[in-house]
Amino acid sequence: SLNGSRALIFIYKKNRGNEFAPKEKVSDGVLDRIVVNATFEVPKREGYIESPKFGPAKEWKEVHWRGYAIESTEGDTAKLTIIGIRANNQEDSLTTIDQSQLDFNIQSINANTYPYLKLRMVNRDSKTATPWQVDYLRLNYTPVPEGAIAPNIAFTLRDTVDIGEQQNLRIDFKNISQAAFDSLNVKLTVRNINSGVTTTFAVPKQKRLNPGEVLSLNYSIPTINLTGANTLFVEFNPDNHQPEQFYFNNFLYKNFFVRPDGVNPLLDVTFDGTHIINRDIVSPNPNILIKLIDDSKYFALDDTAGLKVQLRYPGNNAPLQTINWNTDTLRFFPADLSTGENTARAEFKPKNLPDGEYELIVGGKDRSGNASGSLQYRVLFTVINKQMISNLMNYPNPFSTSTAFVFTLTGNEMPQGLKIEIMTITGKIVKEIKMAELGPLRIGRNITDYKWDGTDQFGNKLANGVYLYRVLNKGSNGFAIDKYKADGDETDKYFKAGYGKIVILR
Repeated sequence: SLNGSRALIFIYKKNRGNEFAPKEKVSDGVLDRIVVNATFEVPKREGYIESPKFGPAKEWKEVHWRGYAIESTEGDTAKLTIIGIRANNQEDSLTTIDQSQLDFNIQSINANTYPYLKLRMVNRDSKTATPWQVDYLRLNYTPVPEGAIAPNIAFTLRDTVDIGEQQNLRIDFKNISQAAFDSLNVKLTVRNINSGVTTTFAVPKQKRLNPGEVLSLNYSIPTINLTGANTLFVEFNPDNHQPEQFYFNNFLYKNFFVRPDGVNPLLDVTFDGTHIINRDIVSPNPNILIKLIDDSKYFALDDTAGLKVQLRYPGNNAPLQTINWNTDTLRFFPADLSTGENTARAEFKPKNLPDGEYELIVGGKDRSGNASGSLQYRVLFTVINKQMISNLMNYPNPFSTSTAFVFTLTGNEMPQGLKIEIMTITGKIVKEIKMAELGPLRIGRNITDYKWDGTDQFGNKLANGVYLYRVLNKGSNGFAIDKYKADGDETDKYFKAGYGKIVILR
């Protein structure tokens, strides 16, 4: 127990209590001199100093070291060993110098073979066991560059994007050293958490980076196969492509989410520009337009895999035939997102279909696999090659403001002429409606765009009452075409000698 300021000497041999008895002495006062004498053996009259490793270097230059002895008697020796360290941390003793070589050139050491060096100095004094006093150990070299990612300067990456939308990355990398980088490699990968698949994206080699310069990496990452949670990894100068002082500040991990497309696309099918119902009559050479419309702004419908077209020909147990793409019969037109719409089109143009009943089946999916509906589009349609026209009816009848005309055409050609004559019950013609006035006509069921408003040839309103009408037509051969009558058609009872009745009731 020491009370107050005193001096203490304590001598012992660590972990060797049986070999050497510890000795101690405490002074009586602060200024009292105390001496303790002890005899013990030491293994050597030498010791060493070892530096940390220096580098990595582009080029090694010189070693400089200085020191002095603390006594005048001879006996001090000091040697300095230069140790090369390879990339795999293997150490090789390269050369040893003594006090006669206090300035030593090491340019002959290859920095590619030995990117790191360290110094080991061994001191020996065989007489007084006092070390040579070191002033300094210096190693001069040209260092390799050092860079670091710099999100404080610029960093852009959205937390959430839609499927098909480009994920735009920007990250800056700064040379924070006095040495230049050669052109830089960049590694960019994205790991999809859902699938566990890691995708590597090819990034072009970046420019040379001089001291203090900043490199801005801009890259658009496609998200087509990245639905769900993802982890982005970007690394500058990967795999030690260029020697660099440190690598821990060269890479970045960042999570982002790709929102899936869960909305079903819309499928629209028209025959010669018209939506038909089951068992409607169509042309033997119909132009069937198929549209698949998706609300995704980024996932373009640009692949035929999203559409399947099948046709069943007439006949009992006729097989369902899948129509092949990109032929004269079936052509695909991909969506063009630059128009502001994501609509793919297909034109199906079968040629010279024989008479009979057909079944068309169309299935549609968007690029995310969402079907256009729980059921495929199915429709039965009928082909009649002979040119005919059904009874022409007006609707509504009676009418007060206007009435349209309803009729069916068969065959593959429009009539050369078609005219509706409206007359009084005495046979006086008060109105002629020509084919060109009726509006666009098609093979199959027609409801005219033209609506008669109950006026005569001069635009005067006709009086309420019953009027007669008849249809005059001329086929492609110049003769009147035959009348078409479907199964269950009972409209003949409204006609007498080819004349029908229209009632105006205002």
